[in-house]
Order: sequence, then C-alpha cells, then structure tokens
Amino acid sequence: MRYLLATDSVHTTAAACDYLQGRLDADDAVLAVHVRSPADEDARDGREALNVATVRLGAVAGLEIDQRTGSPAEELLAAADEWDAEELVLGARGGAPGTESAVGSTTRAVLDAATRPVVIVPQEDL
Repeated sequence: MRYLLATDSVHTTAAACDYLQGRLDADDAVLAVHVRSPADEDARDGREALNVATVRLGAVAGLEIDQRTGSPAEELLAAADEWDAEELVLGARGGAPGTESAVGSTTRAVLDAATRPVVIVPQEDL
C-alpha cells in the first residue's frame, strides 16, 4: 500500500507514525510530506518532523521525503495525486497538543477536497 504521511510538528508526526507502524510491512511505501507556507521562514519544525518519520518508519517500509512550499492542503493533495497514494494520514490538528479545535484548518481542507481515503490520527495530550 502507498501512504502519504503529512508532517507538521514532531507531536503530530509521532502520532501518525504510531498509527502506521502497526500497519506497514516491507511491501508498503510511505511518502512523508512537509509543506511550509511561503511566509514561514523557520523550516526547523518541518525538518524535525520529517526526521521523526525517518527514524520511526525508515526501517519498516520504503520511505521517501518531500518538502514543499505553498498552501498545505493544496500541496498535500497534489503530492497524493502525483505519488498515487492509496491513503493519506494526517494529524487531527497541527502544532502543540491541547489546541482548541478538534480538527485543524489544513486537515479540514484536505477532508473536504480529497478523492482518496484520509485517516485522521488524534494526538495525545502531553
């Protein structure tokens, strides 16, 4: 199976990796995608989130990394189409645990426009 893993923060990426680790085998492939908005000058969070995916999933399945700049929802959907992902895996919300909304704006936009299965992974409070 081909999974697209949307990375945002270390916390959301770790939760998504927990979800995927029990499902992956050697025949599966994961594309970990981090999208940075053009106004975001600090790419450190994105690099750290991609590093979590590499450490947690790299030995389990084939893993590719994709860093993009633009609208997160649009870029995630474009990456899913380009890579022909069979399932998109996103965190329920970006950033730190304990934020107010149950589903963040990027996740909502992906859900509204996706033409393939989307799994929303909750994030435990720290």
